[in-house]
Amino acid sequence: MSDAVQPTAAEVRAAAEAVKTALDRHLAAVERRSGEDDPAVYEAFNELAAAAEVYDELLYDRYDEVTPFEIPGADDTAPYTGPEEPNALSVLIRRDYSVVEPQRLLAQAQRVEAADETLGTEASGTVHGALGVLFGEFEPDEIASRHKEFGLEEGDSTLWVTAADEPAEPGEWLETPFEQVDVERVVCRFDVSAVFDDDDDDLVDGVDLEDEDLEPLDLDQR
Repeated sequence: MSDAVQPTAAEVRAAAEAVKTALDRHLAAVERRSGEDDPAVYEAFNELAAAAEVYDELLYDRYDEVTPFEIPGADDTAPYTGPEEPNALSVLIRRDYSVVEPQRLLAQAQRVEAADETLGTEASGTVHGALGVLFGEFEPDEIASRHKEFGLEEGDSTLWVTAADEPAEPGEWLETPFEQVDVERVVCRFDVSAVFDDDDDDLVDGVDLEDEDLEPLDLDQR
């Protein structure tokens, strides 16, 4: 880019100030949120994302430098084409884990077996068997909140809410539950990933961009 069309240092500074302002507004909206689907939080999130994108572009154009954070934007998602008033919905959840302490996992499964006389005593002897015991005993949300107790380490996770015209028939999709997801019927999604982790590099002029405040992305807010 030539010097004639490069942004000025003042423009870059103004964009940085806009990010700070948007960050303050986002935090204020989160602190006042009325529930998980508070539209004010989504609006503040999108404003923060837009301000960060402008700053990132100007910073690169002026100084050939980039920011150490990334906020997913609406341009990365498919447009919603589902019904305006869905009669049914599906909630799709994926959570990834690493087995970092197999012995802890096995010990927890053995405790479950010891407390339940209807279970055998062989499943907990292997890692895959212990996983079957634990996921059969505990709800996924409980495992998510207690994953360290089970020797697991969290990876990426995502939750998609998809709209449908009519509820599915009982047993209709059980054989292939994840093969017919229409991304254009995703009403909203919530992502958690290591790419949002806050560390020493996630600072802009001393302001920390915390990943838990940047996760929700409402695909209707475009």
